[in-house]
Amino acid sequence: MRRTIVITGGTSGIGKALARHHAGRGDLVIAVGSGEAGGERLREDVPSARFVRADLGSIRQTHALIERLRADHPVIDALVLGAFRYNPARIETEEGFEHTFALYVINRWLMAEGLRDSLERAPAPVIINLCGVGGVRAGGIHWDDPQLTRGYRPFRATMQGARGGELLASTYNGGRTRYVLYNPLFVATGLFEPFRQPVRGLVRVMSALFAQPVARAVPPIAALVDRPPAGPLTAYRKGRPIAFAADREQALRFEKAVRAMVAPFSG
Repeated sequence: MRRTIVITGGTSGIGKALARHHAGRGDLVIAVGSGEAGGERLREDVPSARFVRADLGSIRQTHALIERLRADHPVIDALVLGAFRYNPARIETEEGFEHTFALYVINRWLMAEGLRDSLERAPAPVIINLCGVGGVRAGGIHWDDPQLTRGYRPFRATMQGARGGELLASTYNGGRTRYVLYNPLFVATGLFEPFRQPVRGLVRVMSALFAQPVARAVPPIAALVDRPPAGPLTAYRKGRPIAFAADREQALRFEKAVRAMVAPFSG
């Protein structure tokens, strides 16, 4: 049976490889990316996939994307949340949010919430959130300054995004939809590109020595799309299930805070 699979960050790296895999199996793949150049490369490499351009760091464009997907695809079998960008310097979105927070936290939360109805109509719906679960445990939520207006550091922003995504996943009430937090670990996806020298050179060497090829990272993720876990929320690290539990009080507090942040730009 042909399935409908939405992949954010679907024009490069793991997202693009997943698009190629599922399109090759006859699924309808909607790959979302921010740049036309990435869309053109996707059309060349995976001609049967559908490219949708959207700035996922923008709440306005995310809402528009959700409305379009809901109208065009009343049934969505899988939502893969993979859009991410490492920002060496602080970038602010059009709505005034720190970009990592907007992309890693707000967008993923909006996509999961906004496509809930389309997912629930599928026979075995699943959300795969590509993240850092089970990895480095440094960092947390900066409750007094979540947009990191004071003392921005890219690693701090990334770790806050990772923790925030885990907390929001634990509050997701998806009915039949299974929510999977998935950490692929070190994958050769051009991670070194955003860094400045000499760090760029060091990360490039580390990637060449230790990162797994993208093609090897895809099969265990695709397997979870094909056969979602039984539990409502599960976590995996490089294909293996791991224990995961979020602080319920913190999770509800964070979800309330994010909902309040987004409210002025919704409706």
